[in-house]
Amino acid sequence: MENTILQPYFKDSTHFKDFWAKGNGKQLLEFSGTEVSFKDFEKFSPYFYHVDEIGDQVVKDVYLTQKFHEASREIEGYIRNGVSENDNVPESVKQLFLQTQKIPDWLDYNLIKSGAELCMRSNLDSLISLRDYCLIGGYDYAYLNKPLIATEALKKGAVKRLSETLDFWVNVTRYDALEIHKKGYEFAIKTRLIHSYARLSIKKHYKDWDTKNWGEPINSWDMMATYIGFSLVFMHSLHKLGNTFSDAEEKGIFHLWKYVGYILGIPENLLPNDKKQATQYFYLWTSVQPSADKDSVLLAHSLLNESLENPILKYKFQRKNLRYLHICCTWFLLDDEVCKRLQIPKVSNRKAFPRTKWIINKIYDNLVSRQARINKGNKDQMKVLSDYHNITQNSNFH
Repeated sequence: MENTILQPYFKDSTHFKDFWAKGNGKQLLEFSGTEVSFKDFEKFSPYFYHVDEIGDQVVKDVYLTQKFHEASREIEGYIRNGVSENDNVPESVKQLFLQTQKIPDWLDYNLIKSGAELCMRSNLDSLISLRDYCLIGGYDYAYLNKPLIATEALKKGAVKRLSETLDFWVNVTRYDALEIHKKGYEFAIKTRLIHSYARLSIKKHYKDWDTKNWGEPINSWDMMATYIGFSLVFMHSLHKLGNTFSDAEEKGIFHLWKYVGYILGIPENLLPNDKKQATQYFYLWTSVQPSADKDSVLLAHSLLNESLENPILKYKFQRKNLRYLHICCTWFLLDDEVCKRLQIPKVSNRKAFPRTKWIINKIYDNLVSRQARINKGNKDQMKVLSDYHNITQNSNFH
């Protein structure tokens, strides 16, 4: 696809113009104080056809030459012990680990700490934001979803998918998690190789893949958009729920995800440093994405119904109530047009819970110390993750 010249095909479409003129896009422009334009489109658009070739080669050299569990054990050994220039390992493995073990000049561990603290301090609002804004909002971008559909994510089920996302997010946002050989670093490396494994599988088995329109599977530009979801969109959601953050926390959240993106093999010039850059980058990317299609609706409803399927809550009425609360938050956080496209059910008093949450956050912010909130948030988030682990690792749960 080297000769393909991508155009901002959807920049004149109703869904694109409405999003940026009166929907969540307009809110992001106000939130970030950004003026957007298409002048850098040609600088970014080639990444729609760009992938992590090093990660792909590692999968070919390690995972496709032996049994999966043996390959996983080999990679875990490299993660824990490191790889040096003189080690007798495949060249691709050497390339990947020498890149990820090299600390970039721009890295500031204090900023990463501030970003991690914001993630923990925001407690369950972080998890609401990830689920009811970042994840479900992402389903509105039809082409972005194609790898999920190709890898039959719907068959795997939303509980497992949510558990995996939560596992990754929690483990990369704890104190010191991203230091070499630590848990967050391990999760980032493994996620990178999962992406490569999925991409190679799609290219081999999914004959209907439309590279010209959809880009390469799990391409670098889509990866950029996903990680802007974890930074800009996540922070905007916390803001909408009544949370405040310091300058250090704001810089920190972008710095943290910039470093995660670096470990994942996303080109550095695609990783924004602040909300102005992130909004501009996101604006350009949305111009090549059509709005929700039937797969988008199926993915959104699978996520909404996760609350009913998930046996963490014992009683049916509790699960129905949790689904109702997530629907309320989705309507509150996403704009109405996106909710209509994804066919989010209309429910009564849908603003009551999010508005109550907003008020409680304002009071809580003034009454409880920052460190106490960080400690409680970390504990509560780890409890949710533990509950998901117990459910998904139970052999009776399908």
